[in-house]
Amino acid sequence: MRSIVLATHNPGKVSEITDLLKKFNLKIYSAKYFKITEPIESGKTFAENAIIKSLYVSKKTNLPSLADDSGLCVPILNNQPGIFSARWAGKEKNFQKASNLIEQKMRNICSMTKKNREAFFCCALSLSIPNGDIYTFEGKVHGHLQFPPKGNNGFGYDSIFVPLKFKKTFGEMTHKYKERISHRKKAFIKLEKYLFKV
Repeated sequence: MRSIVLATHNPGKVSEITDLLKKFNLKIYSAKYFKITEPIESGKTFAENAIIKSLYVSKKTNLPSLADDSGLCVPILNNQPGIFSARWAGKEKNFQKASNLIEQKMRNICSMTKKNREAFFCCALSLSIPNGDIYTFEGKVHGHLQFPPKGNNGFGYDSIFVPLKFKKTFGEMTHKYKERISHRKKAFIKLEKYLFKV
């Protein structure tokens, strides 16, 4: 495998995934490079949506494709926003608005104790090969939510999420530091084990 297409138009994800793939000396493209529109994500889980995206892009380009589907899950909200994490931010990708919505929903049903603010990020990676083979890998990182948001690094919900055993949000951490402990990194460790075998 010498080339791979990242099945995403999210520049934050492209940057993080490209960094994580550096050691493999791959030629890395994004779906945007091929002017591929995003498929409808009709899956019920992160893994199902990742497969939909990687398979779609692999078929369009006849190249291996890697897709990431990830999101924030809040147990007190029945694991919402979950697979709809990006959709809560709307077409304008306004995650400040989405974060405010999470806080509002939580305050409407519970006191904001640390226990009630528990949350986790989940990342599912799907690697689709043109021969039809599909591989999935999943990683999670647990923690709690912080309101108001803190930090301008990262993207998405990073500024409201504090990982377990840390005091800073992902949004306050440097990209390199976050990369060491993130849900995406945990999924990539599993992906790496597969890539080193082939």
